[in-house]
Amino acid sequence: MPSESAEVQVRTGIERDLESLTAIYNHYVRETAITFDTVPLTPKERLPWLLSHPEDGPHRLMVATDADSRRVLGYATSGPHRPKPAYATSVETSVYLAPDAVKGGSLGRRGIGTLLYDALFAALAGQDVHRAYAGIAQPNEASTRLHERFGFRRVGTFHEVGRKFGRYWDVAWYEKRL
Repeated sequence: MPSESAEVQVRTGIERDLESLTAIYNHYVRETAITFDTVPLTPKERLPWLLSHPEDGPHRLMVATDADSRRVLGYATSGPHRPKPAYATSVETSVYLAPDAVKGGSLGRRGIGTLLYDALFAALAGQDVHRAYAGIAQPNEASTRLHERFGFRRVGTFHEVGRKFGRYWDVAWYEKRL
């Protein structure tokens, strides 16, 4: 079920979105330590990721588009927290926005991250999911604020857990009871 603001529509992600989703993700691969991938991916390489987010169940992909142009502005996902069966009721969540859709960008301040998480957590309601987790590479004040606004609380930090751009990065871990 789509949710809308005056300018943004949020819906389930579909295969037609793959090129745009990959372009958004690759911006963060190339330019930031927000993801610890270090080599940009092709849409073909990202297809299994997209297909692992069906329209129902605990692993979802929500996409925000401009209501007029249908341009993809960002996405939120829930996916497996860890691969072992006992972790099945836990998900890891994330949000990625097009560079011009973040605060300070030409489309920023439209609350796109909030709309995406609203839709994601609404989609997860009634699913057999007990906890949501989010790993936030530090520093990332915008992501920290978003997660705290949605009731995530910090549970710990992995210090210098990832190396990218010639330096080590901490990841703060947050959890939310669902």
